[in-house]
Amino acid sequence: MSVRCQQSPVLAGSATLAALGALVLYLAEPSGYGKYSENLMPVAIRLPARAAWFLQELPSFAVPAGILAGQPSSLLGPPASVLLGLFCAHYFHRTFVYSLLTRGRPFPVVFLFRGFVFCMGNGLLQGYYLVYCAEYPAEWYTDIRFSLGVFLFILGMGINIHSDYILRQLRKPGEITYRIPQGGLFTYVSGANFLGEIIEWIGYALASWSLPALAFAFFSLCFLGLRAFHHHRFYLKMFDDYPKSRRALIPFIF
Repeated sequence: MSVRCQQSPVLAGSATLAALGALVLYLAEPSGYGKYSENLMPVAIRLPARAAWFLQELPSFAVPAGILAGQPSSLLGPPASVLLGLFCAHYFHRTFVYSLLTRGRPFPVVFLFRGFVFCMGNGLLQGYYLVYCAEYPAEWYTDIRFSLGVFLFILGMGINIHSDYILRQLRKPGEITYRIPQGGLFTYVSGANFLGEIIEWIGYALASWSLPALAFAFFSLCFLGLRAFHHHRFYLKMFDDYPKSRRALIPFIF
């Protein structure tokens, strides 16, 4: 039985993402995990970081991958399948690579639950829209929006992965000491890993030219941009010798 596109849940899901992004900016509070978890939730039940990140990110890969698996397979399928494949590639890395390498702090279960629900909903929204609703012309692969978007996605993913590698090298297994990140885009910004992921989702939104992808890019900009701001402020307070020319998220600007 074929699934017909229902626009109402797509619009509702997109509006929810945008509203969540605006709410994050309005509240302007640091997320309660990582370096902020001890102050915000000192008595919270926690899981080891690796298990928590794996469980949180898994639905963002499994849900759209499951939708994609039901489509006819080919090396270069329709644009919608390729775009959803990019989405799955990001979350494959987050689920099966990043989560198993991270050296972060134990993760509050309440934030794990919130993240799991978000990843489930967003994975369903992006997968459902691209497979059942999106319509692209045959020449979409040569459209500048697709080409530039895919380029930005790959560039951002490379920045994100490289920045995460730099952060991991700052801490030996079991350590909780903080050090100043050096190298890569950390030369210019405190949130190089966040900047890379924001670039990814802007590229994804451009390549897919869709409301759900745009809403997700907006949410990512708000959530990760605010996290970069709080990281920057944390580093400035902790290290007297922190580079004064380094910005929070955008080199030379912010």
